Amino acid sequence: MHIQHDVQTMSTDDTTVYEAVAAVSTQRRAAHVADVVHMTGLPEETVRRSLAFLTENGWLKTRGGIYILGPHDWEVDY
Repeated sequence: MHIQHDVQTMSTDDTTVYEAVAAVSTQRRAAHVADVVHMTGLPEETVRRSLAFLTENGWLKTRGGIYILGPHDWEVDY
């Protein structure tokens, strides 16, 4: 199954959170909520809401409180 995402459905906070997880993934590690809060400066509640949205829509995958990139159709350059 090929997933196609419409990035236009992402809010500014969602994009910021996604980019933080993507930046952590360039270091070949998964992101924790605390990492994303620290990197974005967003309130923890906002980060958790965005992580849930991004996970529900397949942009991120989660396991045991860590987040990694899900399949995507665009490139992220860092």
